[in-house]
Amino acid sequence: MKLVVPVVNGFEDIELITVVDVLRRAGLQVDIVGLNASMAEGKSKIKIMVDKKFQDVSMRDYDGIVLVGGPGYVKLEKMAILNDYIKAFAAQGKLLAAIGEAVAIFAKNGLLDNRKAVIAPGMEKLLAYPRDQPVIVDQNIITSQAPGTAMQFALAIVKKLKGDQAALQLKKELVA
Repeated sequence: MKLVVPVVNGFEDIELITVVDVLRRAGLQVDIVGLNASMAEGKSKIKIMVDKKFQDVSMRDYDGIVLVGGPGYVKLEKMAILNDYIKAFAAQGKLLAAIGEAVAIFAKNGLLDNRKAVIAPGMEKLLAYPRDQPVIVDQNIITSQAPGTAMQFALAIVKKLKGDQAALQLKKELVA
């Protein structure tokens, strides 16, 4: 399985780093793709080098998209090409996962209209069926609340893609 995590300046540091780390530990191929540059700076001023630039990848090569929140999500939300890919992935039943504010991107694309989901506190009005849980899995869409739920979110993705046993083993190794 090959996943893409698009990032721009203003990403939520804990969400990005925790999720990518856990997914890679699970043996999933994860590309951090910079939308504007080869480096991105998080909300807490942590700088990361991206694996690839958006213009150098074909989204068709990926089995899922993982979005992280933080103030940078607004930039992601405005990218027409990214929104087109999100809709295409939804139509194909590919994995769509978002945490924190980034869940709003799925909501604004109409992907959560008939789904159970969770979003960053204070943004619940964007969801038709908001839930007060750390992580919600509804078919191919996984949503999570905020930085404090990043580990549970990442483990839910592992469980969805690699099964219960892989997720339980990783959870044990991480003492999560």
